Amino acid sequence: MGKELLCASIDRLREQFLTLDWTYHDYPVGSQSEKMFCWPGPPEEEILICVHQSGGRQELFHRHDFFYFNFTYEGEYDSISFKYDNRITIREGELYAGQPFAGHALCVHDDKETTIIGVLIQRETFFRTFLPMLSSNNRLFHFLLDPSTNEFSDEFMHFKIEHDCNIRTLLEMMVIEYANKQEDTQPVLKSLTLSFLLQIARQFTQANQTSPSESLSEKIVQYMSEHFDSVTLKDIAKHFSYHPNYVSTLLHRELGKSFSEILLEQRMERAVILLKGTNLPIEEISVLLGYSNSSNFYKAFREYFKYSPREYIASQK
Repeated sequence: MGKELLCASIDRLREQFLTLDWTYHDYPVGSQSEKMFCWPGPPEEEILICVHQSGGRQELFHRHDFFYFNFTYEGEYDSISFKYDNRITIREGELYAGQPFAGHALCVHDDKETTIIGVLIQRETFFRTFLPMLSSNNRLFHFLLDPSTNEFSDEFMHFKIEHDCNIRTLLEMMVIEYANKQEDTQPVLKSLTLSFLLQIARQFTQANQTSPSESLSEKIVQYMSEHFDSVTLKDIAKHFSYHPNYVSTLLHRELGKSFSEILLEQRMERAVILLKGTNLPIEEISVLLGYSNSSNFYKAFREYFKYSPREYIASQK
């Protein structure tokens, strides 16, 4: 990757950042309102790469109606969460990401020249294009979608990017592609963004390692959660080197539930989050959850909740 081309692309996106629509919009919340950033780029673009450089400034506390993944390329800055009165420092080489409606205020240190590379993704694009590839990680799945079901939460992802992963390289490739747009730039960005997000998922998993003292039943439930769309009792038995009958007996003895009951709970939990937090049609949600067709999903959902999916959502509203 040519250093001159990269530097020129970063400079171009720094200039372009100032032309984007960073207007604070008032978003009604009951009798009050919150400040909101709406999609700042062209509406036909599903992915936007921006470079923000600042030598010191304080934003208003605000929300976003899109997903954002910010990488501190140079310098450092603080992010302030209003709800939890929380202030954290994001240093060079660290990632800070937020979901739609999660709120924060960025504050760059006065004595720091800071450059942030941001990957912004429209909500529907994220749900349709990237979520299916990321949904096996239970914690990440909840991080990505919980604020859509519980608006105005203050959740964020923050961790250091390891040097031996490809995230920085992928970001630099995206910067060059977006700064030098061609007709197929958006499809190219989708491919690069998928690789970027899969790397983030890997880093997120490593940064949130489960305790090695977990019981076998807890490990089995975690494995089911990571493969909920296709896992079988035989798969689990093979993975943990036990007989299927032993696994079944263990789950029932320690958790009071059968394999099928646990799997159904996991699928229904995700079903509710997807129904509330996305506009995906039932057919696509069914596939995401591992059902062979939407009729089987409808039947399972009604038996579990005593409502159809649409009736359930209507009852929640």
